[in-house]
This record gives sequence, C-alpha cells and structure tokens, in this order.
Amino acid sequence: MSTSAQSSTETDSSAARSDGAVTDRLVKLNTRYAEAFSDPGMDARPVLRVAVVACMDARLDLHAALGLELGDCHTIRNAGGVVTDDVIRSLTISQRALGTRSVILIHHTNCGLESLTEDFRQELEREVGQRPVWAVEAYSDADQDVRQSMQRVRTSPFLLHTDDIRGFVFDVTTGKLREILPSS
Repeated sequence: MSTSAQSSTETDSSAARSDGAVTDRLVKLNTRYAEAFSDPGMDARPVLRVAVVACMDARLDLHAALGLELGDCHTIRNAGGVVTDDVIRSLTISQRALGTRSVILIHHTNCGLESLTEDFRQELEREVGQRPVWAVEAYSDADQDVRQSMQRVRTSPFLLHTDDIRGFVFDVTTGKLREILPSS
C-alpha cells in the first residue's frame, strides 16, 4: 500500500485521529487486496534461508531495498533493530524450526533511538507508576550498536548458525547500505 499519493494534510489529519479511522481504512484496503489474492502455496521456510533484523522505522522498505520477494526471508523488526532477548527468540525459531542459516542486521541513519536515553524508562515509571522490565537500548553510534548486535548473535548459545552474520547501516537519504565490520 502506498500513501505517497495522499496530500500531507490528509495524511496528517488521518494519522492524528484516534477513533479507529486509520485502522478502518487499512482493513478496507485489505479487503481489496484479498479479492485479488491467490495462495502462493509457499512453505513457512524462507527461500533464501536468511533472517533480517531491522529497525521498525517506517522509512525502511526492506524488501525493496534488498530486492526481496515474498517468501525470501524472515523479517524481525523492533525499535532500533537491536538484538534483544526477543530477537534471539525469533532467530532461534527461525534457525532451528524453519531452516535459516544467515542473519543480516540493519540499523539506519537518523534513528529515533539516537535521541533517547535510558532515562525514558524512569520517565515512564513516573508517569504510569511502573518501570518497564525492558531496556530502551538507546545508542548514539549506529556503527557500534551494529557491532554489539552482531556480537550478541554470534555468542548466543541458542543459535545453530553464527558464521554468516553481517551488519549494515542503511542511509535514509540515499537508500544505500554501508557494511559494518565486526570488532576484532
């Protein structure tokens, strides 16, 4: 679905509404999609045997950026694309139950995590009366955080395949990936 044809005013007003209008619109678009849908007969195992871990940022169209088609990979996304316990959980299932062997980690320039700190957790605690059990995983150096994420994958005892782990930073202004070499 592309929203680029919408005017910014229309997008801003619909995005600001919290009455379910955006979800209703997306469900209607799904109905249109489903009318033309035919089961591709695919297995849950990714064709390329690769899992991609990336940031949830809406500016990253991973399939387009990597030339991927439906069924090519597992895609695991979260804030920052950092390797958390839940990412290790997903990668473990991806490898052990569904046959992936390679992992690609993708952070990006101008990430929202670069403007946060772990103080975010304390602010939440003051607001809601409970501190989150999860870490924010904020960072100021995307390259270093990619290296840390690669190390977390490489050292996980749950993963079978840790020899093909590569990390990148996606430039949101050029669309190019820049490979990050692991720490020596």
